[in-house]
Amino acid sequence: MKGPHMKALPVEPSNIPVAIGSRIRAARQSQRLTIEQVADATGLTKGFLSRVERDLTSPSVASLVTLCQVLSISIGDLFAAPETHLTKRNEGPRISLGGEGIVERLLTARSERRIQIIQAVIEPRGRGEAELYAVDCDVDVLHVIKGRIRLILTNEEYELSTGDTVTFPGREPHTWVNPTDEPVEVLWTLVPAASR
Repeated sequence: MKGPHMKALPVEPSNIPVAIGSRIRAARQSQRLTIEQVADATGLTKGFLSRVERDLTSPSVASLVTLCQVLSISIGDLFAAPETHLTKRNEGPRISLGGEGIVERLLTARSERRIQIIQAVIEPRGRGEAELYAVDCDVDVLHVIKGRIRLILTNEEYELSTGDTVTFPGREPHTWVNPTDEPVEVLWTLVPAASR
């Protein structure tokens, strides 16, 4: 039912082939708005908005402008190509954060400052710095893909096996050692990226 204050906006398609519905839904959810609230604010019907979010219909340009104003996003945001970065297996650039018997590859984009994921393959008996060291990031996550590794912090040690994950403050002094005769493969995730 349209209330007396609801104005009917044209709903002819705008010949926009891009699937923008999921972005409109994500914008609505990030604003903690229900479809009902957006319908009230835009004068569009709930059914129409629901179809737009599922890409079953395209909003007219006028409807799109109104929607974007209510959702506090720019129309350009809906159509922008996402910034993606693909790193194929074993093709990440080699980096070195120190230690012996370790090959480290950066899996995230070099330009990505919010997070850094580093794959490391550590030879049998390979080890980190002899002195405990800190990394310039807020959170450090160590995940074991395959093998066993010992993580050494100031007051405690962790024996990690395949599939184990430990999260600790990045600036907490630590080091590590592969105590076995087998190589170990791990992922280090640093948030935000450590400045090197």
